[in-house]
Amino acid sequence: MLLAVAGNLGFPRIGAGRELKRATEAYWKGELGEDALLAVGRELRLRHWGLQRDAGLGAIPSNDFSFYDQVLDMACVVGAVPERFGWEGGPVPLATAFAMARGVSGPTRGAGGEVRPGTEAGVAPSGVPAMEMTKWFDTNYHYIVPELHRGQRFELASKKPVDEFREAREAGFDTRPVLIGPVSLLLLGKARGGAFDRLSLLDTLLPVYQQLLAELREAGAAWVQVDEPFLALDPPPEGSLHDAYRRAYAALREAAGNLKLLVATYFEGLRENLETALALPVNGLHLDLVRAPEQLDQVLAHGVPEGLTLSLGVVDGRNVWRTDLAAALEPMERARKALGSHRLQVAPSCSLLHVPVDLSLETALDPELKGWLAFARQKLDEVAVLARALNEGRDAVRTALEASRSQVEARRSSARRENPQVQARLVSLTSEQARRRSPHTERRSAQQARLGLPPFPTTTIGSFPQTGGIRRLRARLRRGELDEAAYETAIKAEIERVVRLQEGLGLDVLVHGEPERNDMVEYFGEQLEGFAFTEHGWVQSYGSRYVKPPIIYGDVWRPAPMTVRWITYAQSLTDRPVKGMLTGPVTILQWSFVRDDQPRSETCRQIALAIRDEVLDLEAAGIGVIQIDEPAFREGLPLRRADWAGYLRWASESFRLATAGVRDETQIHTHMCYSEFNDIIDAIAGLDADVISIEASRSGMELLDAFVAFRYPNEIGPGVYDIHSPRVPGREEMEHLLRRAAQVLDPAQLWVNPDCGLKTRSYDEVTPSLRNLVAAARVLREEVGAEG
Repeated sequence: MLLAVAGNLGFPRIGAGRELKRATEAYWKGELGEDALLAVGRELRLRHWGLQRDAGLGAIPSNDFSFYDQVLDMACVVGAVPERFGWEGGPVPLATAFAMARGVSGPTRGAGGEVRPGTEAGVAPSGVPAMEMTKWFDTNYHYIVPELHRGQRFELASKKPVDEFREAREAGFDTRPVLIGPVSLLLLGKARGGAFDRLSLLDTLLPVYQQLLAELREAGAAWVQVDEPFLALDPPPEGSLHDAYRRAYAALREAAGNLKLLVATYFEGLRENLETALALPVNGLHLDLVRAPEQLDQVLAHGVPEGLTLSLGVVDGRNVWRTDLAAALEPMERARKALGSHRLQVAPSCSLLHVPVDLSLETALDPELKGWLAFARQKLDEVAVLARALNEGRDAVRTALEASRSQVEARRSSARRENPQVQARLVSLTSEQARRRSPHTERRSAQQARLGLPPFPTTTIGSFPQTGGIRRLRARLRRGELDEAAYETAIKAEIERVVRLQEGLGLDVLVHGEPERNDMVEYFGEQLEGFAFTEHGWVQSYGSRYVKPPIIYGDVWRPAPMTVRWITYAQSLTDRPVKGMLTGPVTILQWSFVRDDQPRSETCRQIALAIRDEVLDLEAAGIGVIQIDEPAFREGLPLRRADWAGYLRWASESFRLATAGVRDETQIHTHMCYSEFNDIIDAIAGLDADVISIEASRSGMELLDAFVAFRYPNEIGPGVYDIHSPRVPGREEMEHLLRRAAQVLDPAQLWVNPDCGLKTRSYDEVTPSLRNLVAAARVLREEVGAEG
């Protein structure tokens, strides 16, 4: 009897103990050789395949592992390596892939003494710039953006998918290799050297995919998972998406032979693309039934072609709440009745890349809350239970179903979820509370009178390098090895050091450096009610940058001021303005695991009111510049344009609710990074921040186009220093970027700042970069002054 299969689309690659982070960073520092780094990767892959097999999964992914990013890996597989990285064909070295992601700051050598690709003698001191990085759809994961140009040629330049499949097979694991599909790969990329239809490269790209499938078939693969998330999105403006998918999969089918293809969609429903998806000549189709539960009935009503397997994504791959197993079984049983168990697979909604590895490591988590949660390992168990229920009936898993029902009911009835005062405050909100008292033109005069800033004022985004000493300080406080008084003395010393450094560099608006903060969201969540925290709940944001998102389980409120004492201390050290630094309500929402028992808009408004209280306390303490960062504002935008208006309405209102209570002379800043603003520039303007700083250096100021076309009225700081690369940009490079900005915007609008916070960089990189930044601003002041 053929049965439903328990499957998975991808597993967290980082390791339960963050082994991948430690190994890659040691390699970058030259402390670990490439062979040793590769050995760490192999050990993690073997461990994760074993976990999935032991959980009872029959469809285990391979090639879901990456040392940096899966899109970068796929670009290397097809030979999409920009010329500046010195690749001349053949296998793409790991060091070249890292250079593509991180850039190169000059000649560097590996642990074995070899000069790494892109760093040969003769490279300019400023090195080779990294490829652009942006958000993976509406997640906080960042991917490296492939660079595409007219007439581009592709070749099979890396056999990573084949090599890792063979590695698994030799170790006794039958796996399903994962590829990013050809259509989605092109749409994830960005046109260089002038706009063109990215899908026009499809016919050139497809032979590489055909060759790759042939090699996987010869290696013994039975199934290949081809991720095509764009199949669940609105069509792109160029080309015909439907025609592209038809042509692509006709070619892949021809090359695959008896190799079975599963097309995986996620993060949204198929909607108008449903007929196209069901007509593809493939053997399986994955549906995200967490984000779009309605699409199963639509698919069944349309009619599933004979021989097509449906993979049902019923376990949430993006959040940490335990699955209501009985509720998840209901649509699966409808599908079984229509198709039979043998044409079904049970899976998470998407790759488990977006959740922590293992809940069992959380020994300090409140037992009641812990019972409500499931991390990646526990979600594997849920998938296996659901598959068994389909195959053997509910009685076979009655104990698991009862445990699930008990925890779901306990959470639903818990008094910890609600606070009557918070609910009453939401009910009493008025529209005036989300509106500044005067227009920006009037506020600007009052702010300049108070602050007295020069043209092209310089500042940073907030954080300064988090040294090992600072991290050890916090760790000692947590372990009780350091008392509060000693900790506070040490933090004050670090704040003073950062303030004096900024004064010496000549920055105009200073920051306190945030040495007391572990993370820009976790730090605030720790001081707000309604949040829970983990010790090992890490997820990857980009490369070796991992975050530990808080868990919002109940109503949010602020019991006491969170930042006032540190900001006012920093301000007491200098006559220059020091910014109060806060994280905005949308970003706190987006970068947390959010409760799913009320609308996200309600949770966001609760956070906004808590931040509003902090903003007013900072203003009352004499702080004249307050920055409320919203880097996740664009990230939160629904993937379907038809759903945008509702989100933008409550997200914009939440930001204004947090900021609009201040006086005219108090200057409100916000920061956004790695986002495309063109489509939502009116909503950005609607935030009514006095100053917005944005990422712009990697894109060569392309992101300014939206602000120029819109005639953005307020002030703007386009980043001139890419902090996600170890490069030290030269003064001339920053001058060039500023001149580009000054050509299209009123110079009186412009601020000068890095792309993002400096937390992940070292002082050896930060100090010369900021020195060059200040020097570039002074040159522009002189030029504009002379012209004026």
